Amino acid sequence: MSVPQPTDAPDTREVASLLIPIQGQTLLVPNVSVAEIVPLGQIDTVSGAPGWYLGDYHWRDLTIPLVSFEVLCGGDQAAIGNSARVAVFNTTGVSEHIHFVALMAQGLPRLVRVTPDELQVRNEAAGPFERMPVRWAGESAVIPDIPEVEQRVLDYLKTRVE
Repeated sequence: MSVPQPTDAPDTREVASLLIPIQGQTLLVPNVSVAEIVPLGQIDTVSGAPGWYLGDYHWRDLTIPLVSFEVLCGGDQAAIGNSARVAVFNTTGVSEHIHFVALMAQGLPRLVRVTPDELQVRNEAAGPFERMPVRWAGESAVIPDIPEVEQRVLDYLKTRVE
């Protein structure tokens, strides 16, 4: 049995990623940041919540915050159609009190492999909660600022408790 040589190893600069469709744009995120993509399930709306907070979503015997990225960034809420999905994100450690945050998606995400050579920064200003507008394989996308989304959710949840 031969020992693998460095040239036999997969390109470690390649990142398994997801292209998640939302209204008017696509989010590009590392696959490891998403715990699961699920069909739309039970959402408990919250009276007095900001427009971007769609409600408390029931997932795997947990109740997690469900967010509209579009509204959070100042856009309009997308109609929730038959193709709507929920992207459940692993949190990044902003708080020990929330472990997952869900974003509403407008269809099935696509798994892609991204290398630095294929990724280009678009010459546009990033919007709120957007880390970077990019182009990958000729397609426009946005890398969301998930820690900032988490912080906004955490700030809101603190007001609900008080």
